Amino acid sequence: MNTTRTDRIRSFVLRAGRTTAGQQRAIDELGPQFLIPFQDQPLDLQREFSGSSHPKILEIGFGMGETTAKIAALRSGDDFLAIEVHPPGVGALLKLIGENNLTNLRLIRHDAVEVLEKMIAPNSLDGIHIYFADPWHKKRHHKRRLIQAEFVRLLISRLKPGAYLHLATDWHNYAEQMLLVLNAEPDLVNTSTEQMNIETFSAADTASDFELAKKPLKEFKPTLEQLDAKHPGYVERPAYRPTTKFENRGIKLGHGVWDLVYKKK
Repeated sequence: MNTTRTDRIRSFVLRAGRTTAGQQRAIDELGPQFLIPFQDQPLDLQREFSGSSHPKILEIGFGMGETTAKIAALRSGDDFLAIEVHPPGVGALLKLIGENNLTNLRLIRHDAVEVLEKMIAPNSLDGIHIYFADPWHKKRHHKRRLIQAEFVRLLISRLKPGAYLHLATDWHNYAEQMLLVLNAEPDLVNTSTEQMNIETFSAADTASDFELAKKPLKEFKPTLEQLDAKHPGYVERPAYRPTTKFENRGIKLGHGVWDLVYKKK
C-alpha cells in the first residue's frame, strides 16, 4: 500500500480486520480477473470491462460490498468500478461476484484519491457513488472528512458533462456539510426540489476572517450567509440504492438517512 502525505485527505481509515479463508480464496481465484492493480497512468475503462461500451460508474469505499453487488445486479446495463482499501471487503465483494455471476464489476484496492488522480481520465465517468463515508463525528476530526471542496473538484473533473454524483450519509451534520460543499460548486446542479435551512451548524462553526484570508480552506467551515439562507436539499433514496441491515435498524430507531444527487453541467 502506497503511503500518502499526512496533510492530504485520504479516502479511508486503516482499521483492523481479519480476512477469512473464504475471502482470501476469492481474492486468489477471482482477483486476477476482477481486481485491477494500481497504476500510475489512466485506465482504458472500456478495455478493462472486456470491450463494453456501457456507462461507467465509480464507487468509493464499498465496505463489505453487499450494496455494490446488489446495484451491479440490478443495473446490468452499467459497468461499476469499485474502490476499497481493506482486504476483507475486497475478498467479500469478490466472493459475491462469484456467487452471483456478476460480470460488470471491477475492483481496485487502493486509496481512492490517488486512483482518481492517476487512473481515471478527465470527463470519463457517467456517475460516482459515495455511500456512508466515515462521518468523523467529533468536531476536531471534521478536517478528516472526505467531502471537502478540493476533493469534490477532483470528482467533478472526472465526470462527463451530464453525469451524476450520488452521496448518502446517516449523519446529519455531515449531510449538511456535503450539501453546502456541493451546492457551492458552479459545475454541479442539485437535483432536489426541496428548499431547506441549515440546522446542525451555528455561528461558532463559521470561518474567521483570518481563515477566510488563507483560501483555499483545507477544512470546510460554513459562512454566516450560508447559515441564514435556504438551500436546495436532499432527494428520496433512488430505487437502485438498496437499504442495508444497519441502515434499516437505524431507520426503525428514528435515525435519518440523507441522499444527495447532483448532475454535472
